[in-house]
Amino acid sequence: MAINYVCRHCRTSIGRIETPYVSESQLGFHFLTPEERQDIIAYDSNGDMTVRVTCDYCREALENNPELSLISNPLQ
Repeated sequence: MAINYVCRHCRTSIGRIETPYVSESQLGFHFLTPEERQDIIAYDSNGDMTVRVTCDYCREALENNPELSLISNPLQ
């Protein structure tokens, strides 16, 4: 099982964890509500997980330009 971290805004690959021995609780996913899990985590057919987070570049852009959060895909 691999866990891929991807920016939810620019879709840049942030990182990848490739190990069968990591649990969702070790990653802190057990703290997420069901709605947050559905929004952030996706599984593909071979069992890999994609976690949608915000990269540093997009975080900084959104902090400096909060009006961008009103657009559905502001930083593509």
